Amino acid sequence: MSGQVLLSFDVEEFDMPLEYHFPISAKEQMQVGKAGLDALMPMIDSHSVASTLFTTANFAQHYPDAIREHAIKHEIASHTFYHSDFENEHLLQSRQVLATISGQEIRGLRMPRMRKVAMTEVIKAGFSYDSSINPTWIPGRYNNLHLPRTVYQDQGMTRMPASVSPMRIPLFWLSFKNFPYSLFLAWTKNTLKKDGYVCLYFHPWEFVPIEAYGLPAYTRTDCGPKLLDKLDQLIKDLKAAGYGFNNMGNYLQQKSPA
Repeated sequence: MSGQVLLSFDVEEFDMPLEYHFPISAKEQMQVGKAGLDALMPMIDSHSVASTLFTTANFAQHYPDAIREHAIKHEIASHTFYHSDFENEHLLQSRQVLATISGQEIRGLRMPRMRKVAMTEVIKAGFSYDSSINPTWIPGRYNNLHLPRTVYQDQGMTRMPASVSPMRIPLFWLSFKNFPYSLFLAWTKNTLKKDGYVCLYFHPWEFVPIEAYGLPAYTRTDCGPKLLDKLDQLIKDLKAAGYGFNNMGNYLQQKSPA
């Protein structure tokens, strides 16, 4: 198997402005999230590549038809029930709601903001894998430099970290929009050669204009069509280099068949 690109998107209500004390209604949070999904997915589908959509049950309940449509080509996984509020009970509840709406078995979990969660609770809720780890240091967020860079087992749960380069440079949404494209592409290819896969993650709301919501400049750089074109180019370049695309659940199943 050639190196595998695992694209993932956190499909959620756009509540990030609230972190910066900028008011935004629950209705508008949903509308921005949906507008981003509508802008993003036609481009993804034009390449016939698979991805994993880590979706809040709240978002799925608001837009069930969209989730059912995307479930035809993409893996639906859990981003818990709500993006900001969390109780352990939400793990199973979100899994059940997403399964009912999507028609898929919900195998994967990613906690909002890579929040810590007990693996015992994740196992209890019936998940097969967790992707709530970014094994790097993000000032003010987390310091996970002590954790493995690649897939590992934690108390019986398979954990799929977001990819970092061999030098622990995070390959995620913020680095994609703030580092020069040529550097990000080189780091991604180096990681693919080293690890055999790369796990990248973004948010649909990045692909619509979000300048009006009081966010720091580094979070909204190139937002909208410019970022969509940049991701389009990344997919083209990785396909041209001979890499395949897969969703996370299928990749892990192929890597360690039951």
